[in-house]
Amino acid sequence: MARSRQPPLVTGISPNEGIPWTKVTIRGENLGTGSTDLIGLTICGHNCLLTAEWMSASKIVCRVGQAKNDKGDIIVTTKSGGKGTSTVSFKLLKPEKIGILDQSAVWVDEMNYYDMRTDRNKGISPLSLRPANPLGIEIEKSKFPQKDLEMLFHGMSADFTSENFSAAWYLIENHSTTSFEQLKTAVTNLKRQANKKSEGSLAYVKGGLSTFFEAQDALSAIHQKLEADGTEKVEGSMTQKLENVLNKASNTADTLFQEVLGRKDKADSTRNALNVLQRFKFLFNLPLNIERNIQKGDYDVVINDYEKAKSLFGKTEVQVFKKYYAEVETRIEALRELLVDKLLETPSTLHDQKRYIRYLSDLHASGDPAWQCIGAQHKWILQLMHSCKEGYVKDLKGKNFASHLLCWNPSLHSPMLELDSDVRPSVLGHLSQTASLKRGSSFQSARDDTWRYKTPHRVAFVEKLTKLVLSQLPNFWKLWISYVNGSLFSETAEKSGQIERSKNVRQRQNDFKKMIQEVMYSLVKLIRGALLPLSIREGEARQYGGWEVKSELSGQWLAHAIQTVRLTYESLTALEIPNDMLQTIQDLILDLRVRCVMVTLQHTAEEIKRLAEKEDWIVDNEGLTSLPCQFEQCIVHSLQSLKGVLECKPGEASEQRLLIVLSNCCYLERHTFLNIAEHFEKHNFQGIEKITQVSMASLKELDQRLFENYIELKTDPIVGSLETGIYAGYFDWKDCPPPTGCFLDSLPCQFPVPRKAFAVPGSLLHVKLHLGHLSTGNLKPEGSITVQPRRAGSASTNCRLPSPILISGVRNYLKEALVNIIAVHAEVFTISKELVPRVLSKVVEAVSEELSRLMQCVASFSKNGALQARLEICALRDTVAVYLTSESRSSFKQAVEALPQLSSGADKKLLEELLNKFKSSMHLQLTCFQSTSSTMMKT
Repeated sequence: MARSRQPPLVTGISPNEGIPWTKVTIRGENLGTGSTDLIGLTICGHNCLLTAEWMSASKIVCRVGQAKNDKGDIIVTTKSGGKGTSTVSFKLLKPEKIGILDQSAVWVDEMNYYDMRTDRNKGISPLSLRPANPLGIEIEKSKFPQKDLEMLFHGMSADFTSENFSAAWYLIENHSTTSFEQLKTAVTNLKRQANKKSEGSLAYVKGGLSTFFEAQDALSAIHQKLEADGTEKVEGSMTQKLENVLNKASNTADTLFQEVLGRKDKADSTRNALNVLQRFKFLFNLPLNIERNIQKGDYDVVINDYEKAKSLFGKTEVQVFKKYYAEVETRIEALRELLVDKLLETPSTLHDQKRYIRYLSDLHASGDPAWQCIGAQHKWILQLMHSCKEGYVKDLKGKNFASHLLCWNPSLHSPMLELDSDVRPSVLGHLSQTASLKRGSSFQSARDDTWRYKTPHRVAFVEKLTKLVLSQLPNFWKLWISYVNGSLFSETAEKSGQIERSKNVRQRQNDFKKMIQEVMYSLVKLIRGALLPLSIREGEARQYGGWEVKSELSGQWLAHAIQTVRLTYESLTALEIPNDMLQTIQDLILDLRVRCVMVTLQHTAEEIKRLAEKEDWIVDNEGLTSLPCQFEQCIVHSLQSLKGVLECKPGEASEQRLLIVLSNCCYLERHTFLNIAEHFEKHNFQGIEKITQVSMASLKELDQRLFENYIELKTDPIVGSLETGIYAGYFDWKDCPPPTGCFLDSLPCQFPVPRKAFAVPGSLLHVKLHLGHLSTGNLKPEGSITVQPRRAGSASTNCRLPSPILISGVRNYLKEALVNIIAVHAEVFTISKELVPRVLSKVVEAVSEELSRLMQCVASFSKNGALQARLEICALRDTVAVYLTSESRSSFKQAVEALPQLSSGADKKLLEELLNKFKSSMHLQLTCFQSTSSTMMKT
């Protein structure tokens, strides 16, 4: 009968050498169709069929038995293919014999213990503890994704040794393409394995049945002999002898194996300790790892490891873990101290400061490291400023000493002594010199040449000091802003300490304000000590002064210093530092400007006096000498040098001081001059009336110029906002809804943007000072509308507003104008109550004149447009009625006359209701316009 398959062929074995009972994997071709087809397996001539486990037609697993040959082939025999051949061989190694009392570095794996004495009685293979192929058919792995199987069989497993074993998962994964006939064969194999497993213990008993009977007979004979003897407890009896023999055997066994068992116990303890070390090596190695990472600067790794250890062992009760975790805490505390030291080191960059603060926040450092850093930076800036001054003063003293030596010993003269080592002409200085201090070639002096090539110590100090402040203060301010908004801290620390930090910020806002004020105070005092030494008190001269100079700075260098301070002020303003903290710098600039003008004029007067000495009496063709030309050049150069000084930069015009001067002028006119005239008359001086008239005229002229300047400053923003506010959102008087709360569905516009409020800067602050914390709930913005103004009758675009606009009563532009007028009232009221009517009447005149002009420019009004315009004009007129003058009344009258007359009594009634509603809603804001008695207004 011809065989259906080719003979088996073994092409590989792994491992290819080993001692007896080594587990090997045989690979090849045609190794059988199943476990029943495999009928023979020899390795090196030893039959290994008993331990063989068929996996597939190309794989068999077995154990190598005791063989006589050291090296041999692997022969597989199957029913379907017969006896096969092998292309590989296996080398059998002789095992090292170890006695029961010999030491060994390897313990026998008791779970894989294999006893050959019971092999012939067991019905299953010893490898079946975890059989790789329980079905006994060829495994064909499927291509189903493992994730899809896990989702399909949630909570189950394809491992047949697991408690959650899923047969469907196992079949899909290993036998998805197996035929139904092969599955029937697999069922038969499973039944056979189950029967063999149940019969295994019974077969073992049957095989040793004779031994059991012999043991039973022996025990029965001993029992009968003992009963017949009847001397179980008599000394010398057989029972006593047997007991002694057993005790002796037990003691001998204990003596023999005590050392071995002790070593085993010690080895078990060592193995358990190694397992613990391996399992918790993260904690045991953490102190050393923290030390290494700190030295490398990897603070992020340290913090992550610490957080992990804290979550795992922070609340442990195990003493060993407690000990190591305490060591970790010790290293972390040392890290906190190190980070605090690095944080407080100066100088330091803003990036490093933020990084250290975040580290300390993640490590839950005690206190407030961020605030400590702010305090350290504040002290560092002050120290730098004073060190800068001390360095320049010391250098100046050294230069003066060298000059003194040169006076006594001219041979010591050296060109190096004429130049300052620290004093450098700056780029800003050269720009200032070329821009405003350039003189004609016909009028140069030795003093001017010296000024061109050498920068005085005090001017160089001011440049260096301002540069130092501008290099340090921005980072200091940004550090505070980051402290306030919480960006200094990590996300975890921000969430956990948000409430506590908010309390600290509120408490420390005043402290930080004092720090900034102290820096500004020191900056101004140091500059005053260098440029205006007479403006500081005697007690502060040692700290902020100390400049031992005899000559005063020229007007050119003072102008240069003013430009430096102005640039410093602009840079500090760009940091959005509040103006009240920078007011001392404005005062310094004003004092420097006054001093520069005085010095320049004095210097010019001296130059003019010295012109007579330069007269050469040489007459030109026109019969003139050079003296008139030199006089003209001297005056022109002085005016050129004062141009930048006299120019008022934005923010330098102190409106408050203008009011104070106006108040002083009023007092001089009403009291001071009259009192002085009385004293002149009292002492019999003549011509008092003429002197008083001239003085009064000059005072009134000064008062009028100052008053007009102040009115211009205050009225321009208010008047300029009227036209833009009236036509905001392409408002049209001809297409105006009734002012009763109707919706305007579609007004044409270019693009929707928030409308700007044209309030005077700082006006709300002045209103609060005057009226207290008033509510501005009625002053709501007009929503997202276009602020591009459109005159009546102008063309519109195709774009539409995204949402309807609600027109209700008096519009917001007029309310904003009133709030700005209230701000002017509050500002004047805080200085002088007597000036309020005079100022407010002029402001009202300007506003009414502009409103009248705008109304007269409108081509035509609709009925609703006329009602809206009349409502706004009357609301403004009635509100400021106490400050109306003949000019303002005339302007309001002209504005009303430009409107169509109201045609019905219903419109008049509606106008009256809307006016009352407006006055009621803004009652608190309009309180300052109420007067209990008539006041004479000075115009």
